[in-house]
Amino acid sequence: MRVIRDATLADGRVRDVRLDGETIDAVGVDLDGTVPIDADERLLLPGAIDAHVHFRQPGASHKETWATGSRSAAAGGVTTVVDQPNTDPPTTTGEAYDGKAAFADDSLVDYGLNGGVTESWDPDSLFERPLFALGEVFLADSTGEMGIDADLFADAVERAASAGVPVTVHAEDATLFDESVLPRGTESASGGDDDPRAEATARDDPDAWSAYRRAEAEIVAAERTVDVAADADAQVHLAHTSTPEAVDIAADSGLTCEATPHHLLLSRDDYDDLGTFGRMNPPLRSESRRGELFERLVDGTLDIVATDHAPHTRAEKDADIWNAPSGVPGVETMVPLLLAATRRTDLTVERVRDVTARNPAELFGVAGKGRIAPGYDADLALYDTTDVTEIDADALHSKCTWTPFAGFEGVFPVWTMRRGERVWDAPEEAFGEPGGTNVRRRSP
Repeated sequence: MRVIRDATLADGRVRDVRLDGETIDAVGVDLDGTVPIDADERLLLPGAIDAHVHFRQPGASHKETWATGSRSAAAGGVTTVVDQPNTDPPTTTGEAYDGKAAFADDSLVDYGLNGGVTESWDPDSLFERPLFALGEVFLADSTGEMGIDADLFADAVERAASAGVPVTVHAEDATLFDESVLPRGTESASGGDDDPRAEATARDDPDAWSAYRRAEAEIVAAERTVDVAADADAQVHLAHTSTPEAVDIAADSGLTCEATPHHLLLSRDDYDDLGTFGRMNPPLRSESRRGELFERLVDGTLDIVATDHAPHTRAEKDADIWNAPSGVPGVETMVPLLLAATRRTDLTVERVRDVTARNPAELFGVAGKGRIAPGYDADLALYDTTDVTEIDADALHSKCTWTPFAGFEGVFPVWTMRRGERVWDAPEEAFGEPGGTNVRRRSP
């Protein structure tokens, strides 16, 4: 058996980790084994679970593919990803689910596939498939224009609850967007990729996007989501919460929530540097709200961190603020950014482990994932925490070739294992072979 020797775990203990094929056989001191892997007391974390990615297939493979997106994940220590439904076609029927699953055969990492809701969705066929979750259910339009009304939302949550499927919600109330900042002659902005705008604008600076999709729209939508979840007795999770108020609403009501690295580390103050490359939904918030959101990461109020990895090409993003698509890449930089943050903030390595691995596995019931313990999958990533590098877009592996975190510090993995197979080796710049599996086909 292979033994990873002298690995430092998140709690600071130095232990051996013995592997038996795809799983962890034992964790202890001086374990027997025939193939030693020397960790040299470097940090060993469970492979991260990114519960929110957009790998863009089918329909937009020029932005990302399952092959490129999963490579980017592995190079960032992520061994499981959950893909969202706003592809083309959207994953709103059993047939569409099967089509996306065929693309996922190219994945280097394990994965889950979410189902989506539109006026034309087919819940009967969709719930026959092994859904990771229903969602993100869009309460306001974003990329893909899948925003739905209140009645359809309530019906979808009830159907998911009856099927025993968790629901993830994109909580923004479009009726509360501030249309006074829109281009003149435009009644509303969908936020979709092909949303035309008049040339004359009330505001055309990048911060106008945050002024338009204002914080109150998220806060009110979060409150509404609590009521719908309670009425249906459903397991509901708030995606990419960008305000501390929404996190508190979730915590006080028994819902769970996630925040993204870009909402935790970037604010409206960064628009001067990011320009339209900083447009996403929900948008960047004030520096004070960003700081309070980060506090909720540190103190345990926030349940998980997920990236909302939403790549677009440089050419697509290089447009005015009303025509640039919403979304930024992030699956490769999530864990590196958080580990670097432990060096300068009160964030601990244990919290990084919890919000990126242990909590997502427990929250969504992903069997065998999220822990370094006997019987769990050998999803592992080794980090040299003394090797802090400056994030460089040219060194990343997403097809979109850019990052909003250029120049930030990151601690990247030395290697990453998916169920005992090394799928990323940084010194060799080498990837393993595709072999990711659908985690819902394995979970009880």
